[in-house]
Amino acid sequence: MTVSDTLLLVVDDTPENIMVLRSMLADRYRLKVATNGEKALRIAHSNASQLGMILLDVMMPGMDGYDVCQRLKESDDTRHIPVLFITARTAQEDKNRAQQLGAVGMLHKPVNAQELQDFIRRGIN
Repeated sequence: MTVSDTLLLVVDDTPENIMVLRSMLADRYRLKVATNGEKALRIAHSNASQLGMILLDVMMPGMDGYDVCQRLKESDDTRHIPVLFITARTAQEDKNRAQQLGAVGMLHKPVNAQELQDFIRRGIN
C-alpha cells in the first residue's frame, strides 16, 4: 500500500494517543503532529493549502480543542480544513459545540480504526 498525498494534522497532548493514531494512519497518509493548540495553529497556517483534515483532541492544557477549532474557522487561510474531534468526552453538549464550531464530526476514544478511516475518507473527499 502506498502513502497517500493527503496530509493530516494530529493534535493531542498525550503521546500514547498520538502513537495510536499514527499506527492507524501512517501507512495511508502523511502526518504532522502537534502536542498543543498553539503548535497546531502554527502548523495549520503554514500547511493550510496541503492539509486534508485536522484530528483534534478536545481536552488539552492551555488552549483546548474548541478554542483551536474556533481560531481555525475564523481564519481565511484555514477555515476550509475539515476538523474532526477525537475525544473522551461523550456529552451531547460537546457534540453540539463541535457542530456549532464547524467541525465535521466527533469520534470517541478509544477510536475504532475502521470508523476513523471511513470518517477521514468522507471528510477529505
